[in-house]
Amino acid sequence: MKRNRTGWSVLPPLLAFSACLLAAEPEWLENRQYQYWLELEAADQTYADRALEIGRHQAFLEFLGEGSVVFRDGPVNALELYSSESFRGAEISWEAHYIDVSRAGDLGLSAGPLVIINPGEDQDQDYFGHLISIWRKQGVRWELMADLGVLIPGFLSMDVQPDFNDSLPVLAETAPPQVALADPNPMETLVETDLTFGRSINFRGGRRALLRWGMENSRVYLPGMAPAVGAEEASEVYGAFLDTQLEATVPITLDHVGGYLAASQELGYTYGTMREAGADEESGFRANYLRLWRLIDADEWRIAVEVLSPY
Repeated sequence: MKRNRTGWSVLPPLLAFSACLLAAEPEWLENRQYQYWLELEAADQTYADRALEIGRHQAFLEFLGEGSVVFRDGPVNALELYSSESFRGAEISWEAHYIDVSRAGDLGLSAGPLVIINPGEDQDQDYFGHLISIWRKQGVRWELMADLGVLIPGFLSMDVQPDFNDSLPVLAETAPPQVALADPNPMETLVETDLTFGRSINFRGGRRALLRWGMENSRVYLPGMAPAVGAEEASEVYGAFLDTQLEATVPITLDHVGGYLAASQELGYTYGTMREAGADEESGFRANYLRLWRLIDADEWRIAVEVLSPY
């Protein structure tokens, strides 16, 4: 809380914002949410356009925020990587097919098809996949905070467009402002839930763990397959994927590295690595994860978007 010269007094902007949310009508909230959604759609499209105009390297430097990460053998500092004179990376192109944003309009996600462009003339050597990005708004500017891609075999069409209606089911599952703003330590609660999900995989298996901790309208992005949408489909493919990657009797360890929470406290993201016991550079399952969470009516954090990319 800000202080004046007499000690305590001035309400910080977050508390003023919280008071507005608590007093708002549902229709006003949805209209405001749609405006934030449009802002993020425009930012993501501008980012994609700039990558084609000036190249991936310079476009990333224009949009990356302080503390942003990309994923190699684990998360690394994105600004340091892209600022390095030795950076080398293929050009990429992408389009968003899904966007989600917080009530506060300060945190969001974009996801959609990705093409990694072959520097030669043979387009048959391009690689395709999905790119999932986390965005945070600083002042009037949307900044890229995390990027994780998953590759798939074959070709993906770039002729896609996001639709705000796809976000409405997860918004309907989300806790109202009075619930979301009641937790005095929401980031601690989110981190503990992130770790609990990792432990849950060990004793429930991937399918049942995601059924327990995923939203009814959760989305999963995994290598080698199309996005899975909805609790049943998402949990089935998630469980099947982990079954092919893990020895049944070998536990996994989830290493939470970081994350962030929206000012409205109903949306947050976490990231880090998951690995099976004994895994090293030569063998064993090791994967980067990026996870978007929403707080639901039951005052529990649930996974809205799950991304796993082995390395």
